[in-house]
Amino acid sequence: MTFNIREGKKTDSKEILSLINELAIYEKEPDAVKTNIDDIHRDGFGEQNYFKTIVCELDGKLVGFALYFYTWSTWEGRPSLYLEDLFVLPECRGQGMGLALLKRLAQIAVKNSCKRMDWAVLDWNKPAIDFYDSIGAKHKKEWFIYRLEGNALDNFIT
Repeated sequence: MTFNIREGKKTDSKEILSLINELAIYEKEPDAVKTNIDDIHRDGFGEQNYFKTIVCELDGKLVGFALYFYTWSTWEGRPSLYLEDLFVLPECRGQGMGLALLKRLAQIAVKNSCKRMDWAVLDWNKPAIDFYDSIGAKHKKEWFIYRLEGNALDNFIT
């Protein structure tokens, strides 16, 4: 089976949104996606891109994607690449597509002088944890992820 990893394009937006919805189902949050095509066009392929994508294509169909953006490390004085989401359709797993997406991201990070790649994984997602462990990624146990959202975010600024 031959697949192709490439940069996402605006014309991929509908399929990217479909993969985002599939990811939400996999992560047991099927009703959580509020994103729509206009959001993807504006924030991924508009004047100011807040994210970038790479996609995995098989027989002309997108079967996986990675959505990422850059942050900046105050200690390193260099950018870092943050992987927001990585997803491959269940029927396509185990064939190297996820690994190929991650390797392409690592190449992008190195090309852009990033000192690291960061991402989060759900604590119940053992297949993903095992996969990340197998490539040498380290769980940063001393760091907790915090999030200010919804009413708490609105209340905080008032």
